[in-house]
Amino acid sequence: MEKNGQIEIKVSGKIGNVDINPDNFDIREIISILENVDDLLYNGDKKNRPLISYDIQEGSVRNIFKTSIQYIVSFNAVLGLISSTNSIDYLDLGTAKAIENLQDLAKKKDFAFDITTSLDKTNNIHIDKNTDFKRTEAIWAEAEFYFYGKVTNAGGKDRANIHLLTDEYGTVRIQTPISFLEQQEENILYKYLGIRANGKQHSENGDIDFTNLDFIELIDYNPIFDENYLQNLRNKAKKSWLSNINADDWLRQLRESYES
Repeated sequence: MEKNGQIEIKVSGKIGNVDINPDNFDIREIISILENVDDLLYNGDKKNRPLISYDIQEGSVRNIFKTSIQYIVSFNAVLGLISSTNSIDYLDLGTAKAIENLQDLAKKKDFAFDITTSLDKTNNIHIDKNTDFKRTEAIWAEAEFYFYGKVTNAGGKDRANIHLLTDEYGTVRIQTPISFLEQQEENILYKYLGIRANGKQHSENGDIDFTNLDFIELIDYNPIFDENYLQNLRNKAKKSWLSNINADDWLRQLRESYES
């Protein structure tokens, strides 16, 4: 059986003049924490992530999350990076945003968060109203992206978007004007399409901010393998530059270049 470990997010503070505890800690605050744990531990497509179990305990409010030990080890390294640099600019986007959300909650509610793991000599970070864990805005630059895949959802009541299942990034959600979707004569659901979109990209590590992608245009895209098309390309190549090459001489030259 795979070994598990745990992460603890301890919350300290007061509600009025009373110290918080599991009995007076509102479910909205618990949800705020739970919503960020997924991104603290796992980035990108989460459909294959292992189980995360949850427990709440006394000691102000101790939120305990149990999951596979390999993810605990990785997260402990993340805590060490934050602690040593006092910055979240070097983190993956999802993890950085989760820390920012806890920082916002700490300032809004005057809570303090102490985050540790169950590992021996665990790293830890402390977040309160006086800390300032925010990404450096200058690192994120406006960019255009092209995404290709199958449309798995399109629409929305107030803020419409298109969900595009891609091979490279998993499901990408792109905010799309309702007026554009209304004008589509054909149903685009489950069709393979390309989408050009605006967004932000990390200028150093190339990470894309998938939470704020804006639709620009739809692009025709056909991923089906076309043997006839490739054969025509081969025939054109044979009639042009390949027809003037002696295969034995070309191979000999390659070997001589490698050996030299």
